[in-house]
Amino acid sequence: MPRVTFIARDGSIDVCDAEEGWTLLQVSRAFGIEIEGACEGNMACATCHVIVQDPWYQRLLAPSDDEEDMLDLAYGLTETSRLGCQIELTANLDGLVVRLPDTGENL
Repeated sequence: MPRVTFIARDGSIDVCDAEEGWTLLQVSRAFGIEIEGACEGNMACATCHVIVQDPWYQRLLAPSDDEEDMLDLAYGLTETSRLGCQIELTANLDGLVVRLPDTGENL
């Protein structure tokens, strides 16, 4: 069961034990983490934008061209930004740490 740590905009921390195969967006919904996900995980918006903390970013599969296009719409984009709907949890990601963007509205 992969464990994920979410760092909220206000700096508070939520640690969640998730099911393998869930996406970060699914985890956020199951545990009441403040990630919108307006398109329900269909990669048609950037409202599930998260910032993956190093060294975890290198463990992720590379983002698709479609994900990179959607990330261009995200507020507060960083070198380690990803869409939560596109990060599927595996045993290799046990301990993953992500931060929610500080301010602004995602599209």
